[in-house]
Amino acid sequence: MDTRVALLSCALQLFAARGYDAVGVQEIVDAAGITKPTLYHYFGSKRGLLEAVLTPPFTQFNQQVQAAAVYSGDLPLTLKRVAEAVFTFARENPGFYRLQLALWFAPRDSEGFQVVSSLNRQAHDILEALFAQAVQQHGNMRGRQRAYAATFLGMLNTYAAMALNGYTQLDAALVEQAVHQFQHGIYS
Repeated sequence: MDTRVALLSCALQLFAARGYDAVGVQEIVDAAGITKPTLYHYFGSKRGLLEAVLTPPFTQFNQQVQAAAVYSGDLPLTLKRVAEAVFTFARENPGFYRLQLALWFAPRDSEGFQVVSSLNRQAHDILEALFAQAVQQHGNMRGRQRAYAATFLGMLNTYAAMALNGYTQLDAALVEQAVHQFQHGIYS
């Protein structure tokens, strides 16, 4: 494993286990078996390291959500595909998913929140566009796209957090339950 990859791996493990703010640069370089100047050479700063840890998985996550959110007139089917994509990604990338959730709920002025907010916004925009398209078949949803995107992704993230903490399984039954639960609110 090369030095850059080792740093990214160690940082993700430490940040996911204890939180971004609780982990210092010295602890990261010690875990990776390198020196601080090496970390700064590759990433410039701890924030640069966090950006490098988050950006590739967020890019992959957003691509998977985008592919699942292609709307063809069947909103329940599309919501099911989105839920499956989110749950699969959370299941396959638990460290990343835990870290991004923790940072999303960090104080607004914190470095971690500032990094994650723009990356997280992309998924919201994808879902907002999905609900905007669905307005053609579901006129009662008009003007609520942003709220629906936030609510649906928030619900999926809550279920993902519950699974990461051992309270549920991210399986087909939970996909059905989540989509069913969400649909009761949006069609009324």
